[in-house]
Amino acid sequence: MFLRVNPTNGVAVYDQIARQVKFAVADGALAPGELIPSVRELARELAVNPNTVARAYRDLQSDGVVETAPGVGLAVCEGARRACRAERRSLLKERVQAALREVADAGLAPDEIESLVLGELERVKKQASQRRGSP
Repeated sequence: MFLRVNPTNGVAVYDQIARQVKFAVADGALAPGELIPSVRELARELAVNPNTVARAYRDLQSDGVVETAPGVGLAVCEGARRACRAERRSLLKERVQAALREVADAGLAPDEIESLVLGELERVKKQASQRRGSP
């Protein structure tokens, strides 16, 4: 599993882990029934305290993203993808709204904000097409 944590970004490490697992489920990178790494394995991979990973996993269980697979560990729940996609969209929408509020509070006019957003969106589209190998 390719998770990364940043202990200095202001988001608790356990929350970063839970979010990234949810995003992986939302993208289909983790499919229903697929096992996630053990607490020890992921703690070692991320160089974090096992209790931090355990907390993230408890949150994922309580959110219905993963469930205990007796004798083998934790597996992604059926139907988790839909819920994770909705949560991801909601979280990202909140972050975009906060960024737009900050830009507006900084004194940019609506047309300047629109130009800034559209320019960044175009840059993101170009990067995505380059990753896919499109011209």
